[in-house]
Amino acid sequence: MQAEVLAVGSELLLGQIVDTNSAVIARHLAAIGLNLFYKTTVGDNLPRVAEALRHALGRSQVVLTTGGIGPTADDITREAVAAATGRELVFSEHLMAQIEAFFTARGFRLSPSNRRQAFIPAGAIPVENPVGTAPAFIVEVGDQCVITLPGVPREMEYFLVNRVIPYLRGRYGIKGEIRLRVLQVVGLGESRVGEMIADFMEKGRNPTVGTLAHLGQVDLRIAAKGTDAAEAEALIAPVEEEIRRRLGDLIFGADSDTLESQISARLNAMGARVGLAELGSGGVVGERLASGVAVGFAGGFILTEAAAAARLGADLAVVAGAEERARVLARAAAGWAGARVGAATYFEDVPSAAPPVTVAAIAVSVDGVTDSREYRLGGDLPSMRIRAATLTLDLIRRSLPPPR
Repeated sequence: MQAEVLAVGSELLLGQIVDTNSAVIARHLAAIGLNLFYKTTVGDNLPRVAEALRHALGRSQVVLTTGGIGPTADDITREAVAAATGRELVFSEHLMAQIEAFFTARGFRLSPSNRRQAFIPAGAIPVENPVGTAPAFIVEVGDQCVITLPGVPREMEYFLVNRVIPYLRGRYGIKGEIRLRVLQVVGLGESRVGEMIADFMEKGRNPTVGTLAHLGQVDLRIAAKGTDAAEAEALIAPVEEEIRRRLGDLIFGADSDTLESQISARLNAMGARVGLAELGSGGVVGERLASGVAVGFAGGFILTEAAAAARLGADLAVVAGAEERARVLARAAAGWAGARVGAATYFEDVPSAAPPVTVAAIAVSVDGVTDSREYRLGGDLPSMRIRAATLTLDLIRRSLPPPR
C-alpha cells in the first residue's frame, strides 16, 4: 500500500511560502510505516487539481490533499475532489452549524463566504475542525480514499494526528511502526562516510541507512520498520552501535543534539567559559556560540589583523603561517576573556590559486594547551564561513572533556 500527497496553492509554486505541510505529513506517515512515494504541488486551478487527483488515484491507495478548502473563490480543492471522484457537492447543515459555533464562541461575525466551507462531496465523511473554520473530509473510493485537509499548518497537523492517523490505522489495519535515528558527523565528507558504512546502505535492508550532506556536517539516518516501536528500536540498536564503532568521535551527537549543546554541557561540567577571536569568519562562530552556548560564552571579537594587536595584544605580523596565527589568537582570546578556553579562526587567501582557495585555520586553547587545524576551502565566502564555523565548534567539542 502506498500514499501520495497533493499540496494545492499557487503561492507554493510562486515561492511565496514554503510547503512545510508535505514534510509534516511525510513524517507522520513514515512513523506508522505507510509508504509515501509521491508528492505533487498544483496551483489554484480546478482542471489541473482534478487531473492531478485522478492521476494520484491511478497509482496510490491513499491520497492526502492539503490546502484549497478555505472560503474564497480560489479555494477549489473541494470542487476538484468532487470532479475527480465523480460526485456532486452537497451542503452539510451539521458542518455549517459547527462553523457558526466557532465564530460565535469567539465573538466574530460570520461572512457569507464561509458558507462555501460547509459543502463537501456527496457521501464524504465529514471531519469537524475544532481549531479553525475549514472542515476536512474523507472520500472513500472502493478500497482507496482521498483525505482533504486544510492548508493552515497548525490546523492540518491537528487533523493529521487526531483524525487521519487513527482513521488510516482503523481502515487499513496498519500496525507497523517506523523509527528513525539520526547520527551527526563532522570531519569527513559524505562520500567518505558512505564508503565506511557501505554495507549498511545496501538496498533491501531493514534498517535502511542513508546520508544527507550539509555544509561541514553529514547526517546519517537509520530507519527501521517493526511491528511496534520497541521492535523497530531494537533493530536500530546494533546498527547504531557498529556505525558508532567505525566512525568513533567523528559522531558528535544524535537526533536533536547540536554542536552547541554538546559544547555547553562540557563547559558547564568544567565550570568554564570560552572566549573567541574571529578573523575571516565574519562572526558566524560567535553567532552560534551566543545563541547556543549561553552562559558558557564569554564573548569575543570579529577582527582585522590590525585590530588583533590593538584589542588582544596579538601581533600577528611577527607570526608565520595561518595555523600558528590562529593558535596565537585562541590563547589571546582566552586571556582577554579571563576564560579557561579560547577559540579562534584565521582566513588567508592562497595567492594566484585557480580556482580561488582560502586557507581556514582554526585553533582552541584549553588551560594553555592549544590544538589547531588548517583546511583549504573553496567556493563562496558565506559557505566557507559556515563550514569553518562548524569545524571550529567541533574542535572546541573535541578539546573539552565529556561530562561524567
